Amino acid sequence: MEPLKGTRIRLRAIEPEDEDVLFKWENDQTIWHVSNTLAPFSRQILRQYLEQAHLDIFQARQLRLVIETLETGMPVGLIDLFDFDPHHQRAGIGILIGESTEWGKGYAKDALKVLLKYVFTVLLLNQVYCSIDESNIASVNLFKNAGFRITGIKEKWNRSFTGWTNEWFLQITSEDWSAMDKNEGISLRNE
Repeated sequence: MEPLKGTRIRLRAIEPEDEDVLFKWENDQTIWHVSNTLAPFSRQILRQYLEQAHLDIFQARQLRLVIETLETGMPVGLIDLFDFDPHHQRAGIGILIGESTEWGKGYAKDALKVLLKYVFTVLLLNQVYCSIDESNIASVNLFKNAGFRITGIKEKWNRSFTGWTNEWFLQITSEDWSAMDKNEGISLRNE
């Protein structure tokens, strides 16, 4: 797959050379609460995953892409499609900017914009959805600003150190996305 480019980032397939950064991000306990991770990943499990990374989304039912900056070419995060359902034309979506020093720089916004264009114009999905803990205000705002709507609530869904928190269910349909005028500056080709 050719890189998918935005104004600040490009999305690319995972390569074996990404093992060290993936190992670091997957084992960062400070972000486990947003991904519902409960235990560290071993290098062996990560290598097995990387060996299967060549499968396309129709085989694996998921797609994980590396977010790298156009300026430096360095990886700053990951964006995932999961629970891909070609019959119902939908998938879940998740995003991670791996280093807190890279937060707030617009990489997640640009990556989300690029991937939404890809899922609605290439994969021809009808909708994309995500679930976000109500305490993760930055992520809720990121997805709402990209056109997602809160369509449901899972009450007392996640246990935290301070008690139970709700989780929002957000969706965007192809019609919602088409109606938005936020598609400037995105290229599906490496121009």
